Amino acid sequence: MTGFLHLIVPKDQFELEAGEGALSEYRFNTKTAKHLFCRTCGVKAYYIPRSNPDGLSINMNCVDHSTFEHVETEDFDGQNWEDNAALLAHLA
Repeated sequence: MTGFLHLIVPKDQFELEAGEGALSEYRFNTKTAKHLFCRTCGVKAYYIPRSNPDGLSINMNCVDHSTFEHVETEDFDGQNWEDNAALLAHLA
């Protein structure tokens, strides 16, 4: 378990306000997804999923919780990821 609580947002609705220089990129397997980790503590802050290259999966545990009032979560069948990945895509 990594403690990563996914918040998937369209890329054009994301702005990293600070700390870009403290991030390190890691790609594995198909090298499509772009995972960004904090160089200091090692937490994965966010990544660009291969299933949704126009979106970002942000670790809600890295977001300032005073910037929102409510969060709704939705279960996702990660064990059968390939069958369910399309549910993560942002449709126009």
